[in-house]
Amino acid sequence: MGDINQRLLVQIGSYNTNLQTGAGLPQDLVDWLAPTLQVSSFLSKEQRAPDIVAIGFQELLPLHLGLAGRSKAVIDERDVHIRTQIEAHAPNKESYSLVAKVVNVGVALLVYAKDDAIARRVCDVQTQWTGSGPAYMGNKGAVGIRFRVADHGSNAGEVFTFVCAHLTAHETHLKHRIADYHHIVRTLLFPGLPSFPNEPLTTMYATSHLFFLGDLNFRVAIPPSHPLRTASRGEEAVSMLTDEKTRETLKEYDQLINERRNGRVFIGLREGPFWMFKCTYKYVLGEIDEYNTKRTPSWTDRIMYTTYTDSPTAPDKSEITNILYTSIPSYVTSDHKPVVSLLLLPAPHTLPAASPSTPTEAVPPSTTPRLPLPSTYTPTPDPLATVKKYTGRMLDRIVGYTWWLLIIVGAGSTAVGVFNFLCVYVSWKWLGQWWWGSSNGNGTPTIVDAA
Repeated sequence: MGDINQRLLVQIGSYNTNLQTGAGLPQDLVDWLAPTLQVSSFLSKEQRAPDIVAIGFQELLPLHLGLAGRSKAVIDERDVHIRTQIEAHAPNKESYSLVAKVVNVGVALLVYAKDDAIARRVCDVQTQWTGSGPAYMGNKGAVGIRFRVADHGSNAGEVFTFVCAHLTAHETHLKHRIADYHHIVRTLLFPGLPSFPNEPLTTMYATSHLFFLGDLNFRVAIPPSHPLRTASRGEEAVSMLTDEKTRETLKEYDQLINERRNGRVFIGLREGPFWMFKCTYKYVLGEIDEYNTKRTPSWTDRIMYTTYTDSPTAPDKSEITNILYTSIPSYVTSDHKPVVSLLLLPAPHTLPAASPSTPTEAVPPSTTPRLPLPSTYTPTPDPLATVKKYTGRMLDRIVGYTWWLLIIVGAGSTAVGVFNFLCVYVSWKWLGQWWWGSSNGNGTPTIVDAA
């Protein structure tokens, strides 16, 4: 297992904020951060703050604003808020630096590193995005952050990749979610690390550690004969989810875990015991513990991971220790509950390093460890990835600004805006027909002699 102090502590959080912009996140994030800091105290005599913190959001702001490209101001605001809260609740008043932030429409990701350790060794930082909505639009899709931590295990160090995604909704759209995932793998491409520019475009799997989080929208597909389906009232069915043993049984109907076991999605990724906490969707807004009975409660919000020492022949085991994996029920402004995980990475393996006279930047990339994958799976970059990305972005802007204009015309209502637009259009057409119908053909009204 290695010296516990050599093992990096990574905290990951994910939250679908239900298009709430600034109102989607409480001012005090202690509920989201404090549990991890308390649990981490078992690692040493004193509480230990995470070395790396990654926070992902979905539905960051109203969709028309996201499509119109107005996400940057919101994510800048979140950055200041989150970093302030991380440092405020750090057990030993540790300070953090932003490694990178990236946003596409409503999907956002921010990664921070502790100043007195990892932050000083972070280099080769990259950000990427891709859309998987209709015509590759960004209403669904993923964003990613990749960086190298130098002098970690070897001079070349290790590469970390974080991906935050929002996949297609609704229980019956399982095939669309699977397609979304494979589209993300093939189009969320990272160029060669700046220190190694000759390296070709690579997928998210070309890394030492991979973390995948977000509102993945996989549902609990309960058979019609199950008691949860046949309960006489929705309230009775939902009450069954308060029992941990029932949830452990229900996990066998979770679409994600079944598709992953069958090797159709999230190949090589592991996950903690998500059934230990209640389903994160769909809640009644404003309520801590009340589900909307029109939908089957599901674990839509997930955090997965893998590392280069994980064996592809043991897909349910990981060298990463999952210290904590839970949801935060106190957040009530969304129909989702945020999730958080605290992961202890394995101690770095010492790899062949360059000679003392060779600078870190000159060490070839082959010395950075990479994830082993099953022999049956080889992720390949899409040669049309760039074309698809920017086609989607162009459509995002067209739809976003048109939608925004309709809302302005409708004084805040899209429906009223469409109605007003149609009224203006019909009036304009009528006025035009009247004008030209009463003119002599050159735009001059016809004068009729009354005599």
